[in-house]
Amino acid sequence: MRTVTDGERRQRLARRHALAPAHHAADPLEATRAMTVLHATEAPSVYLSLWARVNGLTVADVDRALYDDRSLVKQLAMRRTLFVFPRDLLPAAWGSASARVAAAHRVRLAKDVECGGVATDGAAWVDAAEAAVLARLADGSELSASELREQVPALAGRVEMSPGKTYGGSFPIAPRLLTQLGVEGKIVRGHNGGHWRTARPQWTAMTTWLGDPPEPLKEREGYAELVRRWLATFGPGTEADLVWWLGSTKTAVRAALADVAAVEVTLEDGRGWVLPDDDPDDPGDPDDPVAPWAALLPVLDPTLMGWKERGFYLGDHGPMLFDTNGNAGTTAWWDGRVVGCWVQDPDGVVTLNLLEDVGSDARAALDAEASRLTGWLDGHRVSTVYPSIAMKQALAP
Repeated sequence: MRTVTDGERRQRLARRHALAPAHHAADPLEATRAMTVLHATEAPSVYLSLWARVNGLTVADVDRALYDDRSLVKQLAMRRTLFVFPRDLLPAAWGSASARVAAAHRVRLAKDVECGGVATDGAAWVDAAEAAVLARLADGSELSASELREQVPALAGRVEMSPGKTYGGSFPIAPRLLTQLGVEGKIVRGHNGGHWRTARPQWTAMTTWLGDPPEPLKEREGYAELVRRWLATFGPGTEADLVWWLGSTKTAVRAALADVAAVEVTLEDGRGWVLPDDDPDDPGDPDDPVAPWAALLPVLDPTLMGWKERGFYLGDHGPMLFDTNGNAGTTAWWDGRVVGCWVQDPDGVVTLNLLEDVGSDARAALDAEASRLTGWLDGHRVSTVYPSIAMKQALAP
């Protein structure tokens, strides 16, 4: 069994994730395919993840891919998380990860409708409300959630959830229903009604947005395709990495690994998997090693969130850079390792909080990236609901 060292994994990361300057992607679609998918829980992360990987990127370039070409499409999938998918990967998600989330979400939604007093038959209410929304969007309209609430009576109500709990209360039913339709691939987040730093989606029918969408793959085929793409981006990785990333089961992961004929390799902290045509002894051209590189990545960047077992690039810094729910804050990278984070001051200037002594060359390279990002943001400040401890420290008076 071949061995892949942590150093080799970091070399792979630099090349395959389009982070080292010599390996940057040509455009947003190429960069997204390199990462399999992009995290889109926070709207700015999509733009900033692409900024780190595409030379000369503009906001208009990302908007064009998302809203004009529609080569990139937002879809709720693994772990009930919103991602940006390359369009051709959607059928795999619809038949596997998204379908798994949709089934669980539908059961919970129907139960909450019943418990909240909206209807005595929650499942029937969900079916009827979905039909009403789809009928309203059948003419090709793009409508915000508030517009749909006004025009579809079923969405005007609220539901009581978790009474007596600190996280409970009265919540509008519309977002829950729209989420259900979205994860099922029946509707989609179309144009954004706000600034690129905010998420104000205009909902529209998937058939309006993509024309005649392809059929979902069968569940096993869908998981196999997602695992094949993941291994191409993140391999070698462990079974635990895949179970976590997919939000699925060991049974589904093991079947997918078998279906793609994955090859087992030895890692410094266990065993992992690669694609059959992936030579673990050759992370790149040995005559063209990746030069040391600096990068600033946003909250929930796909590189940060690609593995469950992150020691080979995080070292001991994990507790400072992730919140208690496992959400990654911003990160500063030097030569394949996370060495700190970044924030913005009140004037929008990007500043660094490094967690170790990286030396003068690394500091100069990271400072240059901070200056470059400050210029690109052009005074716009990016907020987050997932600040890490290191970010909070950097923002403290």
